Order: sequence, then C-alpha cells, then structure tokens
Amino acid sequence: MPSFSRRQLVLLVLLTLIWGLNWPVMKQAIAHFPPLTFRALSLVLALPIIGLVVRYQKASFRVPRSFWPTLVLLAIPNMVLWHSMMILAIPNLSSGRAAILAYTMPIFSAVFGMVFFRDRLPARAWLGVLAAAVGVLLLLWHELAALGSRPLGVGLMLMSAASWAMGTQLLRRTQIPVPLITLSFWMVAIGCAVLVALAAIFESGQLRVPTGAALFGMLYNGFLALGFAQITWFFLARNLPPVASTLSVMLIPVIGLFSGSMWLGEELHWQDWTAIVLMMVAIASVLWPSRKS
Repeated sequence: MPSFSRRQLVLLVLLTLIWGLNWPVMKQAIAHFPPLTFRALSLVLALPIIGLVVRYQKASFRVPRSFWPTLVLLAIPNMVLWHSMMILAIPNLSSGRAAILAYTMPIFSAVFGMVFFRDRLPARAWLGVLAAAVGVLLLLWHELAALGSRPLGVGLMLMSAASWAMGTQLLRRTQIPVPLITLSFWMVAIGCAVLVALAAIFESGQLRVPTGAALFGMLYNGFLALGFAQITWFFLARNLPPVASTLSVMLIPVIGLFSGSMWLGEELHWQDWTAIVLMMVAIASVLWPSRKS
C-alpha cells in the first residue's frame, strides 16, 4: 500500500471532492448564466491565483520566444478545446453523465498513445477500451431513446475528453525549459483570452451580473476547481504513487454522479449505474500500475 503524509492525504481528499462536486455546481450555475461566459470568468478568477503561486515559488514568468508556438499548440487542446466543448456539453446532459463521459480521457489518452506515438497497449488496456466503449454506448443509447433528448451533449463531451487526452500526450512529450507552474499559468492565460473572445462573440447579448447559483459556481470554479485544485494536482502528481492518483481519478466521476442525484435530483437509470462501473474498470485497467516482478 502506498504511504501518505497527513498533508498529502488531506490534499488528495480535498482535490477529489472539489472536482467531483464541481459537476453539479457547473450544471446548476449555467442553468442561470451563459456557459462560455461562465467558464471564461472562472478562468479570469483562477489566473491570478496561479500567478501568485508562480511568485511564491520564485519561478520566472518568462518563456523563451522560440517556444511560444509550442506553448500555443499545447494550450489549444489542453485549455481552449477542453474548456469550451465541455462547458457547452453540460446543458445537454445530467451532471453525472457529464462527469462519466469527461473521464473517458485516460482511455482516449491510451489509444492516442498507441496510434500516434507507438506506445504499447497491454492486453488489460484493451479490456479498458472495450469497457469504456460499452459504457458510452449505454449512455448514448439512453439519450437517443429518451423523448426530447439531445445526444449532441454526449458527442461534445467525448470530443472534449479526446482533446484533453491529446493535450496530455503532447504535454508529456514536449520539452519547454520553464517550470511546470509557469507553463500552466500561460496555458490558462491563453485559454482565458480565447474563451473571453468566444463569449464576447457568441454571448454578448446575454451578458448580465452573476447572482445566486451562477455567482457561487463562478467563485467555486475560479478559486477551488481551477485555482486550488489544479495547483494541488500538480503537487500531488509529482509526489504521490500512481495508485493514489488513479484512485482519485476513478472516484471523481462517482462523486459527480451521486452528488448530482442528491443535489439536483437527477434520476439515475440502470445505464448510469452500469456505465460508472464500466468506466471505473476502464480507468483502472489503463492507469493502475503494473505489479513489478
């Protein structure tokens, strides 16, 4: 069993809860506020927090000019496409289903690694790909069968997960001579700028002062989900055993599913129960570290 310090354990629990509960928070918030504007303003709130951490760590904000095209290339899938498509998908899905579909990312990442980067995909990972595919088909089947459903949400969420997965693969394989927190700051800044522009173009007529659930969701996302939790994830990913981060990734959609049911009264069908089990099998098969011989 991996060993944790008390600080690491507390941070891991907080991170998992914050990201898991964020799915019903976002769902409720954008029921009262334009989605692109909501996400753009959340990123605007998060950016100074990440900047303060850069200062606290005494890291430089400077990125060599020759690496800016690479930085923009990394920001497009990791920030722009992920955040924009994800937030546009949520109004068309229950928060629980959105969480399940978003966390197909590790499966997409494993497949992309094999197809584009010649990574070897072990037999158990193929089991994970199959489990994830069946889970997605179950959710899509229910969306198509439900009266007045909008399966576009499933497609958008899967595309956002695939974008995040490709961005993760590129991030692992790209060398930019700056600290990770500096890289994160500028990727968030680029994503923030693009989403502000998209919101101004497509939602300018809907702009209003956020109140109630929208204001709470914006503050929750800006300070907790995108500020505290993102920075915490970088710290934990470097210092915790792979088993710990895998458990966290597996639990986030589970928390999203059940918190959406309890908080928003979202009805759970047998497809949801089956899909969450299949996704946990899929994520574990792809991310769980192999036993050393």
